[in-house]
Amino acid sequence: MNALLRHTLLAASLSLVPIGAAFADGGRVMPSKVPPAYTQECASCHAAYPPGLLPARSWQRVMGGLDRHYGTDASLDAATVQQLSAWLQTHAGTYKRVSEEPPQDRITRSAWFERKHRKVEPTAWQLPSVKSAANCAACHTGADQGRFDDDNLRMPEGLTLRQRRAWVD
Repeated sequence: MNALLRHTLLAASLSLVPIGAAFADGGRVMPSKVPPAYTQECASCHAAYPPGLLPARSWQRVMGGLDRHYGTDASLDAATVQQLSAWLQTHAGTYKRVSEEPPQDRITRSAWFERKHRKVEPTAWQLPSVKSAANCAACHTGADQGRFDDDNLRMPEGLTLRQRRAWVD
């Protein structure tokens, strides 16, 4: 195959990949191969967060403290902890936005999360349709696939007129 044809095919194949989903998100997208245990264990209680949302040291502490996982005992057998820890370390966030370890290793306390959600009024997090800032799927329709782009947002039920106005500003 000549060089021109190879370059044309490469350019065409790259044009089929959504740029925001694959590259610009800087690790916020869920890796293509997710261990079944991650979905079974972690996503049974909350969103299966893309590992790129936290730096490696945060994931290390999260996995080392599963017996007291944000007020819940989320203990797993040693083999599963080892498997998931290795996967999380491999796919942890390394880009600038995630290099800072957030307070209590909470994604919702990270500087980038707070900046992206600065217009969300605190009362909106307590709506029955939202429950907490950790419930990404309340607003992000692609959260279960690790997509948090602004193009696929939905307004959660129960917002006041003031909250709706802040949402669209």
